[in-house]
Amino acid sequence: TPRILLVRPDHLGDMVLTTPVLDALKRSVPGAHITMMVGPWASEIVARHPAIERLLVFPFPGFRRASQNPFSPYILLVSAARQLRRGNYDLAINLRPDFWWGAALLYLAGIPRRVGYALRPGAVFLSHTFPLQAPELASVSSLRLASAGLQALGYAPLSEPYTPENYPAVFQPGEEERRQVTERLQSAGIGEQAAVIVIHAGTGAAVKLWRNEAWSRCADEVVELVSARLTNAAPARIILTGSKSERPMLEEIASGMNGPALMLTDLTVGQLAALLGRASLVLGVDNGPLHLAVAQETPTVGIFGPTDPRIFGPWGNPEWHMVIASTHRCATCPAIPCGRLDFTPEELPRHPCVRLVTEREVLMAVEQLLRVMQEGSRSQ
Repeated sequence: TPRILLVRPDHLGDMVLTTPVLDALKRSVPGAHITMMVGPWASEIVARHPAIERLLVFPFPGFRRASQNPFSPYILLVSAARQLRRGNYDLAINLRPDFWWGAALLYLAGIPRRVGYALRPGAVFLSHTFPLQAPELASVSSLRLASAGLQALGYAPLSEPYTPENYPAVFQPGEEERRQVTERLQSAGIGEQAAVIVIHAGTGAAVKLWRNEAWSRCADEVVELVSARLTNAAPARIILTGSKSERPMLEEIASGMNGPALMLTDLTVGQLAALLGRASLVLGVDNGPLHLAVAQETPTVGIFGPTDPRIFGPWGNPEWHMVIASTHRCATCPAIPCGRLDFTPEELPRHPCVRLVTEREVLMAVEQLLRVMQEGSRSQ
C-alpha cells in the first residue's frame, strides 16, 4: 500500500482547485494511504474529503500576513521534516509551483520520490521535476503532477483529457449545514422558492477589489434581470457574504442599493458552500468563495485584474462561469495581468485595473449567463 503525501500551503480558492487531484489518486490507487499537509487557513476545504486518511495542519512560513522572525522558516523546516520522517512516505508531491520550502521539506524528510515543478531554487531538492506549462489552469497543472507521481510509483498515468467533467472540484456541505442555511434564509423571509443571488465582494488582496458603489448598482439591476428571466413569483433576493472584518464594506454596498440585502458574515466554510449551492447565481471578484460556488455547480460571474484567469479561473463549464478580465494595464505594471498582489495602501490608487471594469461589462456577462441558463433549463 503506497503512502502518499501531498503538500499545498495555499488559501481557500487554491485548495478548491486542488481537490480534483484527491479523487484522481484514490481512483488510480484505491488502497493508497493519502496524507495532505495544508495551512490552517484552508484546512476546512479538505478536512472532510473521503480520499484523505490523514490531514496535517501546519503554519507554513510566508503565508501568514503578519511579519515573522527571519529564522522561523528554517526552524520550522527542521521540525516539520522530523515529523514527516515518521510517516514513511513512498511519494510526496509539492503542489505549489514556487514553494522551495516545501521541496526542501520533502528532501529533509527522506521521502524517496519527490515530485514537483522544475523551478529554482526548489528543483534541486526533488527527484522528479516537470516544467510548469504556463499559462495553464491550476487544476490541470496539479493533475499533471499527480500523474507523474503515479508513474514514479510504477502505476499508469492519469487518463487525459484533464477536464472538469473528468476531474471535478469537490466540496460537499453536510445536510446539517444545508438545514442551517435554509433556516437562516427563512428567518429573513427568503423562502425555498425564491431565487437567491450571492455577491461575495471581498478578497484577500485589496488590489483585487471592485468598487462598492458598482456592486450596489449592479445588485439592483441583477435582481431585475433574474426576477424577469428565472422567476415568475417573488423578486430575487441579494445576499452579501464575507468575513466579519468585511462587514463595513458590505454595509456600504447594501446602503447604496434600492432593494433589500441580507448580510451574512458569520458562516462556516460548510455553511457558505451550502448557501452557494442554494443560489441561482454567484458574483464576485477573484476569490475562494467563487471557486467554492463552482464546486457546487452554481453559475458564476467573476472579475479578474492582476491575477490570470487562464491559471486561476473557474474549474467548470465555461458557459456557466463568466470571467471578466480587466484590460486596463496599470501605468507601472509591465502587463495585464501582472500577477502582483502585494501593493501597499499608498500604491493602490495607482493600480486601478479591477476598479476600471465597468458595470456594463458585469451586467452583460450576467445577461449572457442567464440566457445560457434558460436554454439549459429548456433542454432538460
